Amino acid sequence: MTTLAQTKEIFRSADAVCFDVDSTVIREEGIDQLAKFCGVGDAVTEMTRKAMGGSMSFKTALTERLCIIRCSREQVNKLITDHPPQLTPGIKELVARLQHDGVKVFLISGGFRCIVEHVASQLGIPLHHVYANRLKFYFNGEYAGFDETQPTAESGGKGKVISMLKEKYGFQKVVMIGDGATDMEACPPANAFIGFGGNVVRPQVKERCSWYVTSFGELLKECNPNIKLNF
Repeated sequence: MTTLAQTKEIFRSADAVCFDVDSTVIREEGIDQLAKFCGVGDAVTEMTRKAMGGSMSFKTALTERLCIIRCSREQVNKLITDHPPQLTPGIKELVARLQHDGVKVFLISGGFRCIVEHVASQLGIPLHHVYANRLKFYFNGEYAGFDETQPTAESGGKGKVISMLKEKYGFQKVVMIGDGATDMEACPPANAFIGFGGNVVRPQVKERCSWYVTSFGELLKECNPNIKLNF
């Protein structure tokens, strides 16, 4: 694990910054919102808590939660329309600053691509910079499972994505930012990890990472201070 000073230096000179989405870039857990929308919120929220705490494998938790929800394509589309994801304050400004400085920004999520793509569009992040799980539906729109071949469907999947990004683009310094255990586990191969507690505090993450922030403003202050942007 890098020291606080080392983590800050890597962040300031990063080639790429990868963000978790649920409870980091957006204020809620997408799967919990979907479960609530489908009327099974309490059961799924408890399972999400266990998954983020690291007490069960991510794939097991994802499979069991989706078996409870069994959402249709229509329900997913209606959720996005009626209850669009709420961006965490400061994320738009931070992404804009990073992109202005030439840093590549990626979203790596254990959530669902259909929701994460909506978030990416709000932030001006190219859709080919989005890595997330894909829901599958039958021709009539009923739930048919999820694509288990996606790296984000597995424990350690975010690290696999970062390794792939390094190989594909030749990145030397990659930073992972997120709230949960699956984000922290992505370092290494990420060169540094920044814990985020602006929406929810995961004690095991806060205790184990060298740099823990509760607002994106703290990260914005560490970006190049000589560049002024109007947001």
